[in-house]
Amino acid sequence: MRVTILGVNVDAYSMLETVEKIRQAVEGRVRMRVVTANPEMIYASEHDQRLKQLINTADVVTADGIGVVWAARRLGTPVQERVTGIDLVQALFPAANAGKWRVFFLGGKPGVAEQAANKVLQEYPEIDLAVMHGYFKAEEESGVLERIVHFRPDVLLVGMGAPYQEFWVAEHRGLATVSIGVGGSFDALAGTVIRAPKRIQELHVEWLYRLWKEPRRWKRQAVLPRFVAEVLWQGFRRKTP
Repeated sequence: MRVTILGVNVDAYSMLETVEKIRQAVEGRVRMRVVTANPEMIYASEHDQRLKQLINTADVVTADGIGVVWAARRLGTPVQERVTGIDLVQALFPAANAGKWRVFFLGGKPGVAEQAANKVLQEYPEIDLAVMHGYFKAEEESGVLERIVHFRPDVLLVGMGAPYQEFWVAEHRGLATVSIGVGGSFDALAGTVIRAPKRIQELHVEWLYRLWKEPRRWKRQAVLPRFVAEVLWQGFRRKTP
């Protein structure tokens, strides 16, 4: 089941269902592109038809954030839970370890992906991991692509910031069986950015904690009231004869 939020189709999958979809794709060697759609991305797609088409042609679109969960409920088609990039990445590791998947980390500043990989391998040693930072120059991209192709990843995680990473993944879909844009997940895995305490995550105000820790994010967060207004307007138009 999908819910349409400002013209973007979001799947109502739970975290377990999303992980299972990806596991089936990996085992069946079926190409899959996953987008974790947050409110900022959905709002931006209102003014960028290329972005909207890119999201709507993805194989799986998850509700990345409590704002998307709220919007789905408000529009009458609730999603089961939020499925954020970092939470999805962490939920995939047990399956990747059990299946001995080949996973490629692409993104982050130099050294961050390596730190993240080292920490992941301490807990999940059966995963075959390769990494590359995301600060390569345009003339170096062909070498990066060659390295990924040579590695033959089951899952390619791209952390280069939305929506750039989504366009990059769509342009290079054939690099892996499953490709996912994961934003700043490598920073969280490496410990260079500390996630909100568990209780704050459970209260669904992690965005407020991140704003407190990273005040420069206020411009991104300023989109949220506009997103809410657009969702309310969409709901009103549905009810109006």
